[in-house]
Amino acid sequence: MAPEPALSRDLMARGTTLFWTALESVTDEQLAGPTALPGWTGKHVTAHVAANAEALAHLVTWARTGEETPMYSSPDQRNADIEVGATRPATELREWVRRSAADLGAGLASLDEQQWQREVRTAQGRLVPATEIPWMRTREVMVHAVDLGGSVGYADLPAEFHAALLDDIVAKRSSASDGPALHLAPTDNERRWDVTGAGDATTVRGPLSELAAYLSGRLATGLRADGAADGDLPDLSRWL
Repeated sequence: MAPEPALSRDLMARGTTLFWTALESVTDEQLAGPTALPGWTGKHVTAHVAANAEALAHLVTWARTGEETPMYSSPDQRNADIEVGATRPATELREWVRRSAADLGAGLASLDEQQWQREVRTAQGRLVPATEIPWMRTREVMVHAVDLGGSVGYADLPAEFHAALLDDIVAKRSSASDGPALHLAPTDNERRWDVTGAGDATTVRGPLSELAAYLSGRLATGLRADGAADGDLPDLSRWL
């Protein structure tokens, strides 16, 4: 579930800037070190974000030409691109991020109204209009800006992004119905979200940014679950 197109494009631009801010805040040595993502260094995160821009640019080509151009040539290509990319020198990785993001932005800017409506296929196999491409990119640059472990945290991401991310993940988790039922009650926002799942819904309260972190499988602080011993939060399966 993507936000309306104008907001998606604005958030993508802001997220690209935030990712670059995070990337500039870490040294080359820190980039080679581990992150909170199991098995991934900062170089893995950076290579993934750069390769993702190139993969989404394939969907832009599909939207522009009408010729099927998948994100990846095979299911294994995504992982292979990340592993190979993570061996690059840090200077090359930083330039790859900048160049691939600029190319994607230019490609999206070239689409006309009809091309924006053309359907393309995501890496998960969903057919979506090209208007969803900016949101697909927004999720990557925003969330991974935090994963780099530099100067950007979840609280630094825009509130509009947190709300849109919760809309997206709640819809996905509710559709799967393979986890706990949840009622998400931000302490700094009037909106509420309900996740369909097993058992009676557990109410989780806290800042909107931390609820977004929790639902996306990242470390969240300052949250409490009503009725849970020691405030333990229900365990969640992988989101994406």
